[in-house]
Amino acid sequence: MSYKTTIGLEIHAELKTKTKMFCNSKNDTEEKNPNVNICPICMGHPGTLPVINKEAVKKVLKVGVALGADLADFSEFDRKNYFYPDIPKGYQISQYKYPLVKGGELNGVKITRVHLEEDTAKSSHDTGDYSLVDFNRAGIPLMELVTEPVIHSGSEAAEFAKELQLLLRYLGASDANMEKGEMRVEANVSVSKTDTFGVKVEVKNLNSFRAVERAIAYEVERQIAVIESGEKVIQETRGWDENKQKTFSQRLKEESHDYRYFPDPDLPKLKLSEISEFSEENLRKELPELPREKRERLKKEFGLKDEAIEIFTQDISLGKFFESVTRHLEVEPPSAFGGSTSKSADAVLLASNYIVSDLSGLMKEKNISSDELQIEPKNFARLIKMAAGGEISSRATKDVLKIMFDGGGDSEEIVKEKGLTQTSDDSFIKNIVEEVIKNNPIAVEEFKNGKENALQFLVGQGMKLSKGKANPAVLQKLLKEKLGK
Repeated sequence: MSYKTTIGLEIHAELKTKTKMFCNSKNDTEEKNPNVNICPICMGHPGTLPVINKEAVKKVLKVGVALGADLADFSEFDRKNYFYPDIPKGYQISQYKYPLVKGGELNGVKITRVHLEEDTAKSSHDTGDYSLVDFNRAGIPLMELVTEPVIHSGSEAAEFAKELQLLLRYLGASDANMEKGEMRVEANVSVSKTDTFGVKVEVKNLNSFRAVERAIAYEVERQIAVIESGEKVIQETRGWDENKQKTFSQRLKEESHDYRYFPDPDLPKLKLSEISEFSEENLRKELPELPREKRERLKKEFGLKDEAIEIFTQDISLGKFFESVTRHLEVEPPSAFGGSTSKSADAVLLASNYIVSDLSGLMKEKNISSDELQIEPKNFARLIKMAAGGEISSRATKDVLKIMFDGGGDSEEIVKEKGLTQTSDDSFIKNIVEEVIKNNPIAVEEFKNGKENALQFLVGQGMKLSKGKANPAVLQKLLKEKLGK
């Protein structure tokens, strides 16, 4: 029997602001010492008064504009009442009836709302028979995005979360690092035999894209098994055990009325239309190029492969490096080796290929990010010009790139110093051809008998013998002439 899976996501992201949501305590997610960035307000001391962080409101509104959503004219903050040791006030300031943002869409997934609240403190339970609470995180601005229940698989949910993380980074709203807890995903999963929704089960605090995908897949199978056994799925909140790769029951799922929401009496109502910098027109002017726009532009402007487009979109710094290289390919004067000054499509695609394959491979091998690259874009562009112009071989290009990666330097100087300039000199290459034919009689015979791959082998041997200096096109031409083909 087939089942319908329905998934809605609730995603929390800590916003990048200098101070917390309702006080002037520092918002520093990198702080390692506990209970340093705190004050009476974020500690919930009686008689203290919160003040709204204007920048946090603005960042959420920018997210709304980027999603093509409706921005609120009127909004307010509410008290969400529940007790837990990491809630210093005994309630959390959030938004209920009047969120800042409604509607919108991302990756084909419709958005219900985006609202603003404060984060909780952080509890540690691995110290023995007691728990510790660090209040540095308490009160950090926290954006919550809720999707419509229109997702139907764990992979679709993970792709949406990835795209949201990317959007938040482009907007400068959040670093959204899941390993650091700056972005957390909760999935509401239901399974049914018909087009109606099944019982909703919430899986909380998924802190990696892999966890999102696997937890949802497990939960779908678990609910199907419950239904098949004749039992009923219980509406509850479940956690995800990464070690056991399974969900586990935490508590019965609360409804909104359980939190006894009511407007926070200490905070003013927000009439957003009265604040000019919050107008959609002004916010739109401040938006950077968004991921979807960048993908379209890279395709249209450079004709890149989809794989390269995605890499340059996902890795913002590497994308900037590539585009800086293309500018140098266009404006640099002729190289000392006689390279072209024009920005050719071939050179741009060659640059893309070397960045995506060789340079990315070196970065992965050494475990460094694109922000740590020692290579100057102009020097990389010179290297590509030499490779595109046939001045150095692909092997030499890779060798020079490795040298530049390890210690920087000028690509042309490295080529001169290492004597890697490729030659088309007939007399030099003819000597190489004689040696190759002499040393590889079997491959020579195979080529004469019609095996075309044997020629590529012979060219490879010639390149090796010449230490990458022979022009492979000339080498192949002379080999064929010598062998009578």
